[in-house]
Amino acid sequence: MSPPASPLAKPPLAGVIRVLPVLLLVPAVLGVYAAMVAVDRASEAAGRARGREYVVRLPLPAAGGQIGLPPIAGPLDASRPLVVIDAGHGGHDPGAGTGAVREKDVTLALAAALRSRLLADGGIRVALTRSDDRYLMLAERAGIARRLNADLFISVHADSAENTAASGATVYTLSDRGSNEAAARLAAAENRADSVNGVRLTEQSDTVSAILVDLSQRETAAKSQDFAQLMLREGAGRLHFRERGLQSAAFVVLKSADLPSVLFEAGYISNPEDEAALTSAEGRDTFASVAARAIRIYFARQLAG
Repeated sequence: MSPPASPLAKPPLAGVIRVLPVLLLVPAVLGVYAAMVAVDRASEAAGRARGREYVVRLPLPAAGGQIGLPPIAGPLDASRPLVVIDAGHGGHDPGAGTGAVREKDVTLALAAALRSRLLADGGIRVALTRSDDRYLMLAERAGIARRLNADLFISVHADSAENTAASGATVYTLSDRGSNEAAARLAAAENRADSVNGVRLTEQSDTVSAILVDLSQRETAAKSQDFAQLMLREGAGRLHFRERGLQSAAFVVLKSADLPSVLFEAGYISNPEDEAALTSAEGRDTFASVAARAIRIYFARQLAG
């Protein structure tokens, strides 16, 4: 005779019934996870289509290394003056503008137009810090000019403002503080090009920040101001200037103790009239003509000097 069943024993089916709800939840959880992955990939693809990525990848030289130098065009005679033209921003850094017109594209087109004009007129050697859509750190831009032993460095930019009435070009030289509040704000904005997601890529020493203090740098500052004044003079009546007087601010890209340098803000891409001029062949040609003439007069003065 078999022993009586224990009152605590449970039929096998009871255990299956208890586990069944958990098993039924597994496909639901996997479905939710798969949906989240699909949404994440779709968002990433949409971001890439709009020119954005979750991760910004920067091509950097090897530790202790330097980026390659661009080619020099023009006369083979190394005694001829060399101008290095810097198209502001590039790569992951579009600069000003949130629509179809971006600063990095405007500046590259203006730089290329000036290069073509100088080469067509002859007698001056020319190099571009970038000839395509690539990112360069601010120190690398002037560094290229120094390594090439350039005689003049011109950094080309464009601006943008919430006030669409703001318009006109401005010529800047370096100083340890802005010539006015607007100049200081602009320098701070341009200097942020050396950051990714708010993280600084370089730190400037106190010595570099006060680059015009030493007497040894006064000659470079004077030459920079001479060229900036020529840009204003030659552009009178041909280019629309926001500021008729010479402006200055602490632009990192201009902080080279031994290289005459200016930063040219070509206009406001947030202003319809400026945008039309900056993106037209006629507008680029006018800028190139004015800048090329100022460059030739500047070098003629230096030679006579």
